[in-house]
Amino acid sequence: MRGFADRSLTSRAYDCACPRLDAVVLDRFGGVDELSSRRIPLPEVGDDDVLIRMEFAGVGSWDAAEREGDYDGAFGVESTFPYVLGWDAAGTVAAVGRNVTRFDVGERVYAATMPVPRGGFYADYGVVEAEFVARVPDRLPAEQAGAMAWDALTALSGLDLLGLRPDETLMVFGASGGIGRMAVQLARHSSIRVLAVASGDDGVALARRLGADDAIDGRKDDVLAAAFEFAPGGLDAALVTVGGETAERSLRAIKNSGRIAWPNGVLPVPVTSPGATVSYYDGDRSRTATDRLNAIIEASSLEVHVARTFPLERVKDAHRALNDHYVGKLALKVG
Repeated sequence: MRGFADRSLTSRAYDCACPRLDAVVLDRFGGVDELSSRRIPLPEVGDDDVLIRMEFAGVGSWDAAEREGDYDGAFGVESTFPYVLGWDAAGTVAAVGRNVTRFDVGERVYAATMPVPRGGFYADYGVVEAEFVARVPDRLPAEQAGAMAWDALTALSGLDLLGLRPDETLMVFGASGGIGRMAVQLARHSSIRVLAVASGDDGVALARRLGADDAIDGRKDDVLAAAFEFAPGGLDAALVTVGGETAERSLRAIKNSGRIAWPNGVLPVPVTSPGATVSYYDGDRSRTATDRLNAIIEASSLEVHVARTFPLERVKDAHRALNDHYVGKLALKVG
């Protein structure tokens, strides 16, 4: 191991003589049964990195797509095995690189990473650049922090892209899912009027509880009619977190002068272009973005609804549950 400042090391940090970690790995892409647990070498930790002892990790729909190989080569980096999934997590700082001065060992942190090329957070330790690490706000439980980063940051980036003013109208499509339930809360924090399109009675109830001005069930309600009832002259914007025919048809309710934010990776994309401009984007996970997010969390009642939490040894059950109906986000208890 190289590049660690003396102040970063503690007797509990990790075994420096044998830097390995317990992880859930893939030795090839495929179905749920390709997930297995074993000890693997700890990724190299550089001067600008933070080593995190994991407590909770988020489980998202993109994890299943990645497990099946859908992202292979998508980031311009060749996939290598063993491959560790997990894009967001929370835990405590175990060690920091020589150039890292803003974190101390033992601090509660959350992070957003990309599993390629150094591995993700389905492990007892994770390595990530300090730029993408943030302190957990005091009032936020570790379980919520672990399932938050990418969802909240993607929602925040989408709202930035839309640039709505207070009292303008926004449709959040997929409002009871991971990104959607964060978008509802962040939009209401900015006094934007929100029509939430959720899934199931429980999803509608969650969206209303999180502050949506109105909420409907996208599986059984007439979304287009509800949208024009909510905003007779047309909606100012939409943030779409679930693709498909219903989502595409619903976009007719957006004014031609309006805006549509569509995170990259939300599939399928529209077959026909709606009247309004569609902007495809990636979430910003920089320090600037997490500082803004933390300020909002501290100033609001924002919460991260975790539907179910599985122990790491039941990771296969967690991935199977991705195919079930649930609202919010799934999580793994790692530590």
